[in-house]
Amino acid sequence: MDIPTFSDRFTAKAPGKLTIFASYFPGTGKAHAMLEAARTAKQEGLDVVIGLLSCDRWPSVGKLAEDLEAVRCKTVTQDGRTESEIDLDACIQRLPQLILVDDLSHTNLGESRHRKRYQDIDELLKAGIDVYTTLDIQHIESIQDTVFSILGSSIPERIPDRVFDRASQVEFIDIEPERLQQRLLQQKKVSLLSNYSLSQLSALREIGLRRCADRAALYTQAGQHGTGYRSHEHILVCLSSAPSNEKIIRTAARMAGAFKCEFTALFVETKDFQRMSQPDKERLRANIHLAQQLGASIETVYGDDVAYQISEFSHLSGVTKIVLGRSGFPPRPWLRKAALTERLIELTPELDIHIIPDNGMNNLFSAKHREIMHMPRLSVLDLLKSVLILVSATLIGFLFYNLGFTEANIITLYILGVMLISVSTQSSICSFFASILSVLTFNFFFTDPRFSLHSYDSGYPVTFLVMFLASLLTGSLASKLKSHAKRSAQVAWRTKLLFETNQNLQKARTQEEILSVTAKQLLKIFQRDIIVYRIKDEKTVAPETFLADNTSSPDRYTSEKEREIAQWVAANNKRAGAGTETFSDSRCTYLSVRTGDQIYGVVGIAASDKPLDSFEASILLSVLGECGLALENKKNLEEKEAAAVLAKNEQLRANLLRSISHDLRTPLTSISGNASNLLSNGNLFDSKTKEQMYTDIYDDAMWLINLVENLLSVSRLEEGRMNLHVSTELIDEVVAEALRHINRKSVEYHLNVQNSEEYLLAQIDAKLIVQVLINIVDNAIKYTPPGSEINIGWQRKGDSIYISIADNGPGIPDQAKPHIFDMFYTASNQIADSRRSMGLGLALCKSIVNAHGGEITVADHLPHGSIFTFSVPAGEVELHE
Repeated sequence: MDIPTFSDRFTAKAPGKLTIFASYFPGTGKAHAMLEAARTAKQEGLDVVIGLLSCDRWPSVGKLAEDLEAVRCKTVTQDGRTESEIDLDACIQRLPQLILVDDLSHTNLGESRHRKRYQDIDELLKAGIDVYTTLDIQHIESIQDTVFSILGSSIPERIPDRVFDRASQVEFIDIEPERLQQRLLQQKKVSLLSNYSLSQLSALREIGLRRCADRAALYTQAGQHGTGYRSHEHILVCLSSAPSNEKIIRTAARMAGAFKCEFTALFVETKDFQRMSQPDKERLRANIHLAQQLGASIETVYGDDVAYQISEFSHLSGVTKIVLGRSGFPPRPWLRKAALTERLIELTPELDIHIIPDNGMNNLFSAKHREIMHMPRLSVLDLLKSVLILVSATLIGFLFYNLGFTEANIITLYILGVMLISVSTQSSICSFFASILSVLTFNFFFTDPRFSLHSYDSGYPVTFLVMFLASLLTGSLASKLKSHAKRSAQVAWRTKLLFETNQNLQKARTQEEILSVTAKQLLKIFQRDIIVYRIKDEKTVAPETFLADNTSSPDRYTSEKEREIAQWVAANNKRAGAGTETFSDSRCTYLSVRTGDQIYGVVGIAASDKPLDSFEASILLSVLGECGLALENKKNLEEKEAAAVLAKNEQLRANLLRSISHDLRTPLTSISGNASNLLSNGNLFDSKTKEQMYTDIYDDAMWLINLVENLLSVSRLEEGRMNLHVSTELIDEVVAEALRHINRKSVEYHLNVQNSEEYLLAQIDAKLIVQVLINIVDNAIKYTPPGSEINIGWQRKGDSIYISIADNGPGIPDQAKPHIFDMFYTASNQIADSRRSMGLGLALCKSIVNAHGGEITVADHLPHGSIFTFSVPAGEVELHE
């Protein structure tokens, strides 16, 4: 049996509902309550199955599950551990109404699709399946600091708060800690209680009840106010690579949950970010991921003045509360820079600033972290540059000294040298030591007594101090200026690329071009391999690969597994692949190109060797957002064009029906009236009257036949379904055949055929060209008064034969000539026989002539009248041996 495709799975049903059976400790009866509820649901007629259930520890649970169907599980072995994991594909193929999945916070083993079980449950919910699951409350992310303070250790398996808060229903299975202890002792589960005291169990129960109450309050307020958030509160948490930042983020998340307000996590990127050690970068990335899991929107700003950047962002974003950490180390009372918290209080006196002490479990790491973060980094190259510049300044100083320049010139020379060192070196420590060495060097070589560090002049100490401070200040300013210039160049370059991306996307005309432009820009920005999948009928099509290194092979990005991941992203509208918790062993990180829920494509970026950092991820999302908007605009334009075509077709249909309603009814009324008179009163009419009536019936019938023929011919030609039967024909015979079928009223006109002196042959479909001649001549008869002249002539010019039909009637107005060959267009409705023209004859003529590769035109026939001219390919005599 074939497994349903991703698109089939996720478009068939509405999302399922999640019910969590929660408690504060194993043994409280969560699984038992879940099974009882499942059995009740089955009795009510629901299709209930077990996706995964741990029955080994609790025999009573296994007994309750005996009469419920179970979907097969996968057995996974990793690092000597063997466990059963949920088989997602089997569950989705079975597609029950309700499925039971134990242990919501579990971390999957092996090469599972998702890293966490709650992500498996998300996929089941999206497939339209209701899920019952179990959870111990202490596994929720935001309360980990409190759990650590109670248990003395952290819990590795955690779930984001959003999973718990967005559940349709939470059943808290409560039991007194004393009774829980007795139950576990009776069931010989002493090992579960070995590390937990009664007070610890009571504390876990308390935070469990409080967390459930917080969730209930969230939904109560959401129901009362229409939303769970108050627009006048906005909490900002500051991100860093400090180990204690996890606690700060969780505290801010709990505050945001309590206030039900907007929550933002801000990272200020300084010049030291590029020199940050790899462990610090990994810790920062983990903190950013934690903030995202707890519902924060991540923002990044740039600048060395962290306090100023935070205050400016707070003012612009409407922040009302700032949460940040402060180390437990006492401040230095001398020569210390103002602390971040002190500056923030000065810059934002109107905001509430919450300072979380850096103590407890993180104090063990704080000293080491401070040492690493502030350890100056020196390179041999920077030292050589510094020495070379100081030596050069000293040599030039000797030259100035011998030339009789004053000491002020030499001091200025050393200050210039310190500025050059600040600009040319990477570490700020070089300019600091250069300031000291420049003072010592000046004292040693250029003050009396020379070549010693003594000085006779009592004013020299002040000179040395001013020289040192001037050197230090100018060096520091030069270093900051260099840093700002570099960062401004980077920001300008990134802005230029984004602007260039927008311009190129506007020039692209098709979906393929838009995705190709996006991939090329991403390749230019990130210098990583890019893979692009287009979406067609809700499925990914063959990918297009853009390689940063042309020597590498694209096959590793187009394997069956990589295609499956891209299809999963297209079906679920979520990122997956390297650096995520879904298909984390992939070679690429895959993201959807979308606007809202509409997905236009999937883009993969190589990230298995080096994951994307937060700034790269934000740039990637910005570019993909621009791509999504361009694709949506393209789609809207195509829909608008299609709507215009449909409107035009509807207009043509309306015109056709309106014309038919009159032009068919008039001759049919005449035919039926004459036929009725002949049938009922035929003996009352003389032979001449009868002949006239028969003639009228015949004329009306022929008019209807010509009308229907024109309609059918136009429709076939416009749809490209009319095949030309081309043969070599004599023009004289074609014109003569046409004149035998023209309107009987031609006897009232003077038709002149101007035969050419030579016989001309043409490569034409004779039947269709006869119809062209009939339509044009009938048109001349219809729009000119009786007695008018109609002249037909032809001549050869080059490889074409030009046939002209001229009349001396009133002519065609200049404003009507550009539209005379349009379908349903009529220049005048003043027709002698009271029948309106449908405007099909000349449109058909144009289509037939164009199908022959010729052209048809209309011009004035002086002194008055009109002349129609069309061309057909000339033919040659075919000789047969």
